[in-house]
Amino acid sequence: MQGYTELTETQRVQFRNEGYLIVRNALNEDMIGRLIEAGDRLIGTEERFNRYQTSDFYDGFRNCITMDDAFIPLLTNEITLPIVIQLLGSNLQLSTSHLIHRHPDPPGTPNTIRRPGWHRDGGGISRDLGEDRFPRMGLKCAFYLTDLSEPNSGVTMLAPGSNQLTERIEIPEGETDPANALEPLLNPGDCVIFEYRTWHAGAPNFTQITRKAVMIGYCYRWLKPMDFVKQELSFLDKLSRIEKYLAGEEVDDTQEFQPGGGYNPLNEWCEQHGVEQTRQGM
Repeated sequence: MQGYTELTETQRVQFRNEGYLIVRNALNEDMIGRLIEAGDRLIGTEERFNRYQTSDFYDGFRNCITMDDAFIPLLTNEITLPIVIQLLGSNLQLSTSHLIHRHPDPPGTPNTIRRPGWHRDGGGISRDLGEDRFPRMGLKCAFYLTDLSEPNSGVTMLAPGSNQLTERIEIPEGETDPANALEPLLNPGDCVIFEYRTWHAGAPNFTQITRKAVMIGYCYRWLKPMDFVKQELSFLDKLSRIEKYLAGEEVDDTQEFQPGGGYNPLNEWCEQHGVEQTRQGM
């Protein structure tokens, strides 16, 4: 990872207060094309391993980064990963890689449909700790590959500020969404970074186009990833040193116990760019 995208103070404050950021043009056209081709190829198979399909209209694969090499560069995207490090610090690992195809809804579908409904990420964190004790533990970089510049295109809706809630989100009686629900309008290649605690849901897709996205999640290394326990050696052998580290592999040959967790190649990047290795400005 050679690039450096500086997190502005405005972005830091927004992420702290509202739980999300929109990063424009995180992917170029060539990368978008390769990702769409890989995603279409996977979705077009009968493969069930790692498949996450909740209906005829919501299909995808978890741990997709291992299923096609086209997804690997997203792990160290030179625009988004520097922002992630500046938000969370460098003690990171991959939490999830999720290919999602949100197919068009059939005629007559009510505009109240949400696929999926309003929820927080993070597995069982809120269940085990409670909504009032859910700290910032991770985030997702949602890379969108198709045109979502019009409403009702299947984008991920957000509830700004819900990352700070200490109870379940409130949806007014008779309504589908919280009062401040946001439906971002995005172009192919844009990325939405949102933390686990930010409540979000899938908007209806009333276009004729399948909404295609890949979500790369990062969490601290002392958390268990969502998609895997340990990656296969055949996959890790393809990766660079930083990619292996983010995929959960130890890249330090030292055998003695190290209280700081051992060698972290992300720290070298931090030193090169003058970035603090621990999270700042919570």
